[in-house]
Amino acid sequence: MTAEQTTTVVALIAILVDLVIRVIAVIVVPRNRRPTAGMAWLLAIFFIPYVGIIFFLLIGNPKLPKHRREKQAEVDRFIRDSTLGVERVSDSAAWPAWFEGVVRLNRNLGAMPLIGSNSATLIGDYQASLDAMAHAIDGAKQYVHVEFYIFAYDTTTAGFFDALGRAVQRGVEVKVLLDHIASVRVKGYRKTLRRLDDMGVAWQFMLPVQPLKGKYQRPDLRNHRKILVVDGEVGFTGSQNVIDRSYHKPGNLRRGLKWQELVARVEGPIVSGLDAIFATDWYLETGEAPSRGDITPFEQEGEAQDLDCQVVPSGPGYPNENNLKLFLALMYAAKERIILTSPYFVPDEAMLRAISGATQRGVHVELFVSEIGDQALVYHAQRSYYEALLRAGVRIYMYQSPYILHSKHFTIDDDVAVIGSSNMDIRSFELNAEISLLVRGASFVRDMRAVEDRYREQSRELTLDEWMQQPVRSTILDNLARLTSALQ
Repeated sequence: MTAEQTTTVVALIAILVDLVIRVIAVIVVPRNRRPTAGMAWLLAIFFIPYVGIIFFLLIGNPKLPKHRREKQAEVDRFIRDSTLGVERVSDSAAWPAWFEGVVRLNRNLGAMPLIGSNSATLIGDYQASLDAMAHAIDGAKQYVHVEFYIFAYDTTTAGFFDALGRAVQRGVEVKVLLDHIASVRVKGYRKTLRRLDDMGVAWQFMLPVQPLKGKYQRPDLRNHRKILVVDGEVGFTGSQNVIDRSYHKPGNLRRGLKWQELVARVEGPIVSGLDAIFATDWYLETGEAPSRGDITPFEQEGEAQDLDCQVVPSGPGYPNENNLKLFLALMYAAKERIILTSPYFVPDEAMLRAISGATQRGVHVELFVSEIGDQALVYHAQRSYYEALLRAGVRIYMYQSPYILHSKHFTIDDDVAVIGSSNMDIRSFELNAEISLLVRGASFVRDMRAVEDRYREQSRELTLDEWMQQPVRSTILDNLARLTSALQ
């Protein structure tokens, strides 16, 4: 065969392979996938077929492996069976008419019951929340369960780690879960692991990417939850990781960035809900199945408090987007106001319609975001929605630099609030394991309103006129980032 014939054959094979890839992609890619995500992947594969297909094989599956999803479903059945009849609430007659349906939705999706007789305190100071958690750990008599997306030992978190060490010395069982990829990327993570080992803490990586050990899934499927439980009596959840406020990133230090967080300290039977999430994640990583004792404390009598709470887990281990469905249900139920706070706000089409529909029926909607961003791609994707939101009547408040408003919460009317780890973006809806705490109670909403008032004082309102003065280059960057956000 001549060189010319060889070249021709190679070219024909390449064309044939390219055609086969395109045909298979049309069949495989859109299946059980959002139309926007399917279209984005097809465009990537069609325009850059070899590179596109490699990326699709690496990060194209938005769900965890089948065996993990089966274990999650097994635990959910166990939780449902173990918590029948525990939906004791403070005063169901005072519920909004729509609230029972939202509770049933969450129960069906995430297995957790609504439970009353709880209390909660909001902590918005970064160091104060770490100190409060360390203080709670110092009171532990039986066990401490720790689960954080990023968990790092440094000068800011030293008090937290010292409290864990003292607990171990008292004979308290201490277990720690930390996300593998997120924590490994942090400067000094080996020092963190050595510190845990030296203290005698039992720890495990969440969603480890260790193919040589037989542990692998799509690398960007992460466990983004933040949970601390002490003796099943006191719990903490919210937006804050256990790390210095700068995250030790050179760019953050150079720009003087500081993270603004919000954490809820809770007491009462709902703490068992947080603990059940921890027990589930510990089981998924270690194979140690949760016992009935991890669930039945739901039945403990709480102090005479006025909050009805429900834990809502979500993530790639579930067949549905539990957090997104909760958020949409609340937005459609709102009668007077919706106040949203999210550092990364990249809504899907359903959420954008829910928000615009709310303003069109006369609901007052506000959105708190950061004036500056720490992640360029998400920051620009978020900006691409500002014009549509402003035209719909949403009031956008930009929390002023050098702070990154990292809090994740929202309130509906004067009845209901949600706080947790979930951003309002496609990553948190589909790719991250998240936890949300649904709270019904006027006192909690009043406390949340006070937090929102402080945000408003430290923010400037973005107007449509100002936004329309954006330079063309910014608009181009925003629109390109918006297209990439669909590649889930």
